[in-house]
Amino acid sequence: MKTPRIDNLQYANWSEKVFRQMREGGVDAVHVTIAYHENFRETVLNVEAFNRWFEQYPDLIFQGKYASDVKLAQETGRTAIFFGFQNPSPIEDDIGLVEIWHTLGARFMQLTYNNQSLLATGCYEATDSGITRMGREVVSEMNRVGMVIDMSHSGERSTMDAIEISRRPIAITHANPSFWHPALRNKSDTVLKALGETGGMLGFSMYPHHLKDGSDCTVESFAQAIAKTADLMGAENLGIGSDLCQDQPDSVVTWMRNGRWTKTIDYGEGSASAAGFPDQPSWFHDSRDFGNIEAALHKVGFSDSEVGGIMGGNWLRFYDRSFKPEG
Repeated sequence: MKTPRIDNLQYANWSEKVFRQMREGGVDAVHVTIAYHENFRETVLNVEAFNRWFEQYPDLIFQGKYASDVKLAQETGRTAIFFGFQNPSPIEDDIGLVEIWHTLGARFMQLTYNNQSLLATGCYEATDSGITRMGREVVSEMNRVGMVIDMSHSGERSTMDAIEISRRPIAITHANPSFWHPALRNKSDTVLKALGETGGMLGFSMYPHHLKDGSDCTVESFAQAIAKTADLMGAENLGIGSDLCQDQPDSVVTWMRNGRWTKTIDYGEGSASAAGFPDQPSWFHDSRDFGNIEAALHKVGFSDSEVGGIMGGNWLRFYDRSFKPEG
């Protein structure tokens, strides 16, 4: 089996064009966000929308649920779509919905999106009180059924708590090291080391607010950051989670940042004068550009096997040990 190419986070404005670009870019699997602030029923509507796309474009995409589906995607020339949440809102306050969502195909769930949730503290809160009582129970249940704990938007103490509490390795699906760029959502050396020591995964993001020099970031700088992070936590624990929001209107940023929790405008990362989506760096506009990253990784000294791992092999191994129930 050829080493797969996996993007472990996208939130595109889905269309036939986007799905065809995934195929042109040789992307075998994508973890897609199907909820930001939606409750259970609203998220079900998003699943229904994907079911229609699976029906319309069966030659391009299908729903992935297990690591074996990545192999199926390669064998059939399609892209496996894995569902995930950027907020625990789809489980509302009902721990029983964790198993229901796993049955429906959800494989990743962030414990929080920037703010305090019922489960943990987001990276924008002034005080991080760590994983809550309900959070500990939900982490245990996610471990049991085979849903990955994602701490991409969480505060430092909550992230460290999750690494310690979880019986299975966790993931930070889309963030970068803070030593390279000190965005609120990027992660400290302490977090990265603990993540690597426990077999967790970091997906490097190409979202400009998380890149050194923003939209002007070079692919060489990006690759060098990956190389330095490999020294901290091992190349085998690194992958890509592009956070690509391709073709989304700026109004979607408002939904991502504001949801229904505020009546004012939360500009998040970026200034009020740049409240919409920033321009992507020149070397990564869409899924056809993954070859630019692969070439840059070779140039900074990664071996063929290490490059293959970062571009997807490491995520595949993580999928294989994470998506099935315990026992």
